[in-house]
Amino acid sequence: MESDKLYRVKKEDLPKLEELLNICFAHDPLYETLIPDPDVRKRLMPELFHCDMDEFYETCEIFADSEELNSVLVVSDETESYNLFHFLLTEAKATLQNDLYLIKEDPSFHTFYNFIKGGDYLNSSWTQQLHQTKRLHIIYLAVHPRMQHHGMAAMLMNEAIRYAQEHGMMISLETHNEKNLEFYKKFQFKEYGILKKNFNLKQYCLIREYQ
Repeated sequence: MESDKLYRVKKEDLPKLEELLNICFAHDPLYETLIPDPDVRKRLMPELFHCDMDEFYETCEIFADSEELNSVLVVSDETESYNLFHFLLTEAKATLQNDLYLIKEDPSFHTFYNFIKGGDYLNSSWTQQLHQTKRLHIIYLAVHPRMQHHGMAAMLMNEAIRYAQEHGMMISLETHNEKNLEFYKKFQFKEYGILKKNFNLKQYCLIREYQ
């Protein structure tokens, strides 16, 4: 994905984005379900987002509203070519680091086991059912709480939609927070399906067709 309107995140920006994600997802149903212990969750989430940002910086596109980094959009452009060896190596490194963090912060292996059981909530595997390679997948869309209701989320989403429309692409994403559905429906997203597996947690799988 390309955008002249959004700020393309640099390597040195990643620590600040990790803090942003930690704040934005502090009470997300996904993490509260997979990491039920509040103390473990408080210690673990910054480490998990550190792994995510390192991995996605190498394999995806990361944008923000500006250099102030009040919001973040992480997308995977399924039409772009990539080095398969580099992709697999980066993914394997991130998985190993994640597992080490899970075990370190909860030696009982309870959280580690939850992440194994909850794998389908974490890997966007449902998108394989779409059989659509001309697709943009939104991994993260988040705005700092103090900057919400200022149009930032809409600006990020509109840029993703603009790019997808110009290139004839579908957009896919998932959310675990039912409150987000109204926002996405305003942008013509529709519910493709709901995942509920091993936990009392719903993952809403959404798509926006090329129009």
